[in-house]
Amino acid sequence: MGTSSTGFDLTPLPADRVTALAQDLTAEERHVILDHGTERAGCGVFLDNKKPGTYTCRLCALPLFASNAKFESGTGWPSFFKPFDREHIAEIEDRAHGMRRVEIRCMRCDGHLGHVFDDGPKPTGLRYCLNSASLSFVDDGAPLPLRS
Repeated sequence: MGTSSTGFDLTPLPADRVTALAQDLTAEERHVILDHGTERAGCGVFLDNKKPGTYTCRLCALPLFASNAKFESGTGWPSFFKPFDREHIAEIEDRAHGMRRVEIRCMRCDGHLGHVFDDGPKPTGLRYCLNSASLSFVDDGAPLPLRS
């Protein structure tokens, strides 16, 4: 796949590398990231996080969303109106549960992140609805991890 426009390696991780990275996941993180689950609304650790920084993939550490794109959606999940880099997010049509949704996954490790909807604020009109279990957080000023 190569390198994103922001300089991050997007080469898909082989299954054995994903398995190795998954060793330190909690049961809930494993359910959400690997089994495409959803955490309960209102309980995610990053729902009320207001610190400046970058949200990264919990599994492979790819930067996914900047804190300045986060907004209060009232849905009970952390929501963002744009990704850190559009190339870091894969979109997959999801027709489960009798409706059409667009699932979002990490482009590098294929971990489930949440869904994107077209009811967000300007300027994009998008609402990336994330599971906190899919995320890690890096404070502004700290180096972004390069783990893959």
